[in-house]
Amino acid sequence: MARPDDSSLAPHDLRIIEERAHRLLDEADGWDQFPVPIDEILGAADLQVAPAGAFDAASIIAYIKGKTAVAANAIKSAVSKVFGLYDAGERLIHIDTTVVQSKQNFLKLHETGHDRIPTHRKLFRLFQDCRETLSPEIADQFEREANNFARYVLFKGSTFGEMAADHDLGIRIPMRLGKKFGASVYASCREYARTNRRECLVYVLEPLQTGEGLVYYAEVRRIEPSPSFRLRFGTPIDTRITPRHALWPVIPIRRKMTAPLEIVMTDLNGQRHVCLAEAFDTTYNIVVLIYPCRALATSVLTAR
Repeated sequence: MARPDDSSLAPHDLRIIEERAHRLLDEADGWDQFPVPIDEILGAADLQVAPAGAFDAASIIAYIKGKTAVAANAIKSAVSKVFGLYDAGERLIHIDTTVVQSKQNFLKLHETGHDRIPTHRKLFRLFQDCRETLSPEIADQFEREANNFARYVLFKGSTFGEMAADHDLGIRIPMRLGKKFGASVYASCREYARTNRRECLVYVLEPLQTGEGLVYYAEVRRIEPSPSFRLRFGTPIDTRITPRHALWPVIPIRRKMTAPLEIVMTDLNGQRHVCLAEAFDTTYNIVVLIYPCRALATSVLTAR
């Protein structure tokens, strides 16, 4: 099942978040440093990463000593669900160091976003010290704002997209650029699609599972179209890729990557297009990149 939206913001809200992220990159002198200079960014934000994260029993007990009961319970509840925590009162970030480094980079920037967005910082401090909690609607908005803050800093505004535009379409491009920026394949491929001026689409799938009759399938985690792809083709609504799906032949089984394979997609006007699809298995997810290469001569559109 596809995950809930984790990044959409109203244009006005997005502009404010990106302005704050831009300012922090300026303060950290981080525009020309690759990969993203996490330590300098945290230093400019006057934040520290806790030496021992609040993600094991001993650290939790030590960390919550002296906190209010409500705050302590909130922390213990949170660590079972997330990989990063922001303590507004002590200006500390707690990160699960068992996740891969590229994931840690994003988490640190996400939690820094909570600190650099004034509304977040004030409310996080308030709710840590009282018996109230953030409403689900506000919490969701805050998470999407912090995600966009992290995205902007990690990919240095439009820098990633501009570098990608210098190359032909292909899944190896975001993978290669992701290493340069210190980002995961997952985040890099999503950024590649959402910032690309050309028509392309990224599926992020969960690892293969076995269903009835020992038949493989993969749940769809996210679908990320480029703006021009969405205009021409719309956004697919698949929730599961099975052997009957057109994408199935490109799914890497017992291998890391598949070469580009031709598939046919129909646009919103009924015109059929030959597209190339290629995939990479990150172990944590399967990422599929699709991009049109030519329109077929005949159209299925019926004139009225």
